[in-house]
Amino acid sequence: MNRRDLAQGMMLAATLGVLPGTGAGAQTPAGPQGWVTAWTGSAQGPYPIGNPSAQPNQSFAFPRPEEGARDQSFRLVLRPDLWGRRARLRFSNAFGTRPLQLAGVHAGLHWGGAAVLPGSNRPVRFGGADSVTVPPGGQIWSDAVELPFAAEPDAALLFGRKLAVSFHVAGSSGPMTWHAKALQTSYVTPPGAGSRGAEEGEASFPFSTASWFFLDAVDMTAPSGTPVVLCFGDSITDGTASTMNGDDRWPDVLSRRLHAALGNRVAVVNAGIGGNQVVGPAEYGPQKPFPGGPSALARLERDITSLSGIRSVVWLEGTNDFSRNGNASFEAVRDGMRQGVERLRAAIPGIRVVGATVTPALGSSSAAHGHAEQDEKRKALNSFIREGGLFDAVVDFDAATRDPATGGLRPEMVPDSTIGGPGDKLHPNRAGYLAMGLAADPQAVLPRG
Repeated sequence: MNRRDLAQGMMLAATLGVLPGTGAGAQTPAGPQGWVTAWTGSAQGPYPIGNPSAQPNQSFAFPRPEEGARDQSFRLVLRPDLWGRRARLRFSNAFGTRPLQLAGVHAGLHWGGAAVLPGSNRPVRFGGADSVTVPPGGQIWSDAVELPFAAEPDAALLFGRKLAVSFHVAGSSGPMTWHAKALQTSYVTPPGAGSRGAEEGEASFPFSTASWFFLDAVDMTAPSGTPVVLCFGDSITDGTASTMNGDDRWPDVLSRRLHAALGNRVAVVNAGIGGNQVVGPAEYGPQKPFPGGPSALARLERDITSLSGIRSVVWLEGTNDFSRNGNASFEAVRDGMRQGVERLRAAIPGIRVVGATVTPALGSSSAAHGHAEQDEKRKALNSFIREGGLFDAVVDFDAATRDPATGGLRPEMVPDSTIGGPGDKLHPNRAGYLAMGLAADPQAVLPRG
């Protein structure tokens, strides 16, 4: 770390009240521990309604979408933003119409493919039982599970490592609550394969998926007061056009910057949903789904205020409201943001809410985006975000990505990093997300004190 980085790290440490020397590689001070949300995959609707990226053919794993999973096991791969000696998992049946029966749940250190590092797979229980039923519309947290491989959670070699969460769906699940755009490969057994989560090998998991199912949050133990920065928004937070399995969305870039300065004393989690809107749709449910999931206002409790340790929210949204599919007015989105911020501050006293300006889409090849009216509304919303006094701070993603010559995305940020090709002039690629992550001032994003 050079002098400039060291100075920035010291300033960030002072902002959080972290003692000098607790940056990357340092040992966590002894003291009280609490739960901190270290990963989220926001529940957005019933499979297959949604906007996955680079999705393999799912018909072999799920031949009848209305029946969902049938007596089969999942191995979901995810990257906790910080590690703890213990974890707990939240399973959601938010958009299910039948009771969800889970058994044989395990958590281990991901090795590669569908394999778990030998000796790391640990059974997960619910009220001491090895199975649980989640009612339609419900969710449930697991008991705490010890993670011996994370006995030293500040160890630099754990940074970026991934957790493999395996579970068996007994019977037929019916409509599956999912997060479509994981941009991370996970694995599924064939229907009728039974409970395979205890197996550490990959032979039972031939099918891959680019989505997460049922699991929507993971908590880790961390020193009490460890803050969580939650990134809230649509596909440009979810990471469309970033690198598959590359963890290079803008929240990932921001996370690495904060961890370089503060080590395991902060977490950054992603609550983006591809296609999400601030105020639309007016109605949402299993019988009336929408590819972008429930509105931001409808999901505040499930995706923000019910989670552990949330101290800051960075909110980037509005593009889809102004698309031809959304067609909301600037005033509706402005007022929706005001309502959302008011509700967040009422639910979490002292929360820091940061407004992010909306990136350009002018000239997009997407039929719903790129038109002049959308851009005018976007500019009006950005002016409100910058000057309206609603937010505690502002991150200017528009300035980081806009080409002054055209008013659209900078040319180098257009080609698609997920599957190749020309890109859509709506979603930034890896270069664009890198610029966004670097544009976010850590001192603006972090909570005070």
